[in-house]
Amino acid sequence: MTVIDFFAGFATGLALIVAIGSQNAFVLRMGLRREHVLPIVLFCALSDALLIVAGIGGAGVVIRGNTTLLAVARYGGALFLASYGALAAMRAWRGGHMQLEASTPTPLATALAACFGFTFLNPHVYLDTVVLLGSVANQRSDPWTFGWGACLSSLVWFSALGYGARLLGPLFETVTAWRVLDSVIALVMFALAGTLLTGYAPWHFLYFLPL
Repeated sequence: MTVIDFFAGFATGLALIVAIGSQNAFVLRMGLRREHVLPIVLFCALSDALLIVAGIGGAGVVIRGNTTLLAVARYGGALFLASYGALAAMRAWRGGHMQLEASTPTPLATALAACFGFTFLNPHVYLDTVVLLGSVANQRSDPWTFGWGACLSSLVWFSALGYGARLLGPLFETVTAWRVLDSVIALVMFALAGTLLTGYAPWHFLYFLPL
């Protein structure tokens, strides 16, 4: 059962993080720019691991029961995501400076600050990683093995996304390609902000998976 729990955790973790989200969009963009890929991948993976461990340890129950905390996170997260979406939309509109050779390098502190925001200012992270994964893990015969599987899936995914992005480099040597990418990122950010305000997220079907 331990091996089954591990792979169930790995599969559940992938199901939650592979969908295009704010974190993924940012990691992809930085991977394409080949900037601070290793620190960003490690930050995202370790942050997910921290949240998963917290969820299995019982933090999900506290978060789910605190309506004030959820409300603050909901509106604050929506504002953060919408603001980044607006920045992406402006980059898409301007376009010309987005080529890899011409773009201004992003300071590491700025990149990690953005990662922090996409991770810890997004209520979906708490609801899906801490509450959902924590709840599913605690229904398994070996919750911690399930959790380690989920943690590994995060590391594998962000490594693949960050380092695999460079394979798309030739496609992003034009202004048009960057405009398309930033337009998609803007739409994703606005959509995520909208799901926070409406309280609807299409991936919540995972609550009912018989894992």
